[in-house]
Amino acid sequence: MKINIDASVEKFILKLEKHTIAKTLRTIDVLEKFAHRLGIPHSKKVSANLFELRVRGQQEVRIFYCFNKGSIYLLHGFIKKSQKIPRKELQNAENKFRLLT
Repeated sequence: MKINIDASVEKFILKLEKHTIAKTLRTIDVLEKFAHRLGIPHSKKVSANLFELRVRGQQEVRIFYCFNKGSIYLLHGFIKKSQKIPRKELQNAENKFRLLT
């Protein structure tokens, strides 16, 4: 399945530590290969249309993504610092999703 990466997600990934960048890109490859079948620990559904790509390590990276018209769209990325997903981060991803549809 084709992956479309938002420019802000690309910038976010490039600002990560080198080994975290490698892990993130590997996880994106896994998402591309397994798409809808990808589950925990790599992916988790967070709302009706949004999923989070989970990259574990020194930096807990989360990238929100969705499926739309046969493609995967990486919408928003952040470093997770607490148990709950910050509301601001989720709203940011939901806004980008609305622009797609």
